[in-house]
Amino acid sequence: MNTLSYKTKSAKKDEVQRKWYIIDGAGEIVGRKATAIATVLRGKHKPSYTPHVDTGDYVIVINADKMRFTGNKRSDKVYLTYSGYPGGQKSRTAAEMFDKRPIGVIENAVRGMLPKNSLGRQMFKKLFVYEGSEHPHSAQKPEPFNF
Repeated sequence: MNTLSYKTKSAKKDEVQRKWYIIDGAGEIVGRKATAIATVLRGKHKPSYTPHVDTGDYVIVINADKMRFTGNKRSDKVYLTYSGYPGGQKSRTAAEMFDKRPIGVIENAVRGMLPKNSLGRQMFKKLFVYEGSEHPHSAQKPEPFNF
């Protein structure tokens, strides 16, 4: 009887090959781009993806201030924060958040799509978001990510 046994290859932390990708956010929709960024940070675009190992790549997002929301989300979407004290709940609309700190809007969207544990925090550290078209990571030779 001829039986073939195939072993599933599980990635190890030391064997992961990381690349640097650059994403231009000009005119792009925040939520749609955030899902793609979270996928790359997790490493799900690679055949070597392993759920319990950070196999993702580095992502640089430029022109974050030129990203947009669809529909009425800019005025209707509300971001809530709570300090833990009575009366410590604050709310801001997406327009207020975007005008004050557009980087935070993209970071918040991506962070919500990553695992809520130490592995997710490790993945989030590989994200770099910049408002303009300049970034200090030219030495890493980032390549554009094709979706």
